[in-house]
Amino acid sequence: MKAFEDNPEGVSSAELVVGIPSYNEASAIATPTTQADKGLSKFFPDRKGVIVNCDNNSPDGTRQTFLGTPTKHPKIYVSTPEGVTGKGNNLRNLFEKAVELSAKAVIVVDADIKSITPQWVRNLAEPLFEDSSYVTPLYVRHKYDRLVNNVIVYPLTRALYGRRVRQPIGGEFGFSGDLARTFLESDAWTKIVGEFGIDVWMTSIAMLNRVPVIQSFMGNPKIHRVRDPESDPGPVFRCVIATIFDLMCRHQDFWKEVKWSRPTRVFGFGAEVTVPPPVMVDLEALWQKFLAGTGSRWDVYREILQEQTLGKLQEVAGLPKEGFEFPTVLWARVLYDFSWAYRNRVVPPDELFEALVPLYFGRALSFVIETEAMNNQQVEEIIEDQCLQFEKTKPYLLERWFST
Repeated sequence: MKAFEDNPEGVSSAELVVGIPSYNEASAIATPTTQADKGLSKFFPDRKGVIVNCDNNSPDGTRQTFLGTPTKHPKIYVSTPEGVTGKGNNLRNLFEKAVELSAKAVIVVDADIKSITPQWVRNLAEPLFEDSSYVTPLYVRHKYDRLVNNVIVYPLTRALYGRRVRQPIGGEFGFSGDLARTFLESDAWTKIVGEFGIDVWMTSIAMLNRVPVIQSFMGNPKIHRVRDPESDPGPVFRCVIATIFDLMCRHQDFWKEVKWSRPTRVFGFGAEVTVPPPVMVDLEALWQKFLAGTGSRWDVYREILQEQTLGKLQEVAGLPKEGFEFPTVLWARVLYDFSWAYRNRVVPPDELFEALVPLYFGRALSFVIETEAMNNQQVEEIIEDQCLQFEKTKPYLLERWFST
């Protein structure tokens, strides 16, 4: 997959690798590059570090900006072939480079991150030099930033694999050199992982391999390009959910034995935090997209959903916007039914995900209405209860998945 490499200083080995995946990030990549360099100098002065930009052959000058950013540590630029995009394909090149360099630890930071500090390098990497193999971030985020994580990815992965990993698609990660090799050699790599399913794929593979996982408190909020919650979730949504469903199909013998979840250790609590920037939600837009999207797809829902679940969903679709509620248990059953339909190819995958999007808008609308007057801590309690409902509803998934 690697088509081009620029290694100006001829680096052939490293203990700690900082990877920055990118595509057309010339205007942003200097910030994480500079902060990564400072973090390596301040917290890991005795370890041989290198910064790697794994890029999608960006035509905007990302390579030149990255290599031209002044740093004390060496830099390597690696690119996919022309026309090959996707964060996953970038990180596959990073896995290969980490193995080639015999790295002990690898961390990843997004290229568009604005709030990264040198402390982030320490918080993501230090546990890897102790007794952890995989590090996920804990951010202070606005309650409506990454709603897809709050209402789908976190509760679903937690119920499936039994680990409470709050940000399975956080964007910033750390993993050991040994785990990089495991990622590289996995037979679960797919086209959608190579596109945008990579974050949840890495987190799931780590849990499936039962490696030591830890969450690291990042302190200040993640400030990056935020997608409006009511906008079309696009290919990222499909890749993330399809990756979860695909791994369910491959590893059903693992998750069928998981009854409940257990906590995951946290590193770095006690750091000073600041208030995350607000995320505005257009309730009317969510409402209209829910109504329009479901109104034309009832034939598809009849194919996917069990009769009782379908009836409850029709009741929800008939509610007025004032007082609208999409109950958590119903939402869990909908997602479990969709995973079953994905496995059995009840409808073509494109049609299945197109049918799921308006239901996601409906659940997001219900979540926002319920939590509008709450602070972040209160919302976390709501999310915790939601996850418990997913775990309690898991027998519904087991019955349908293994009986039909």
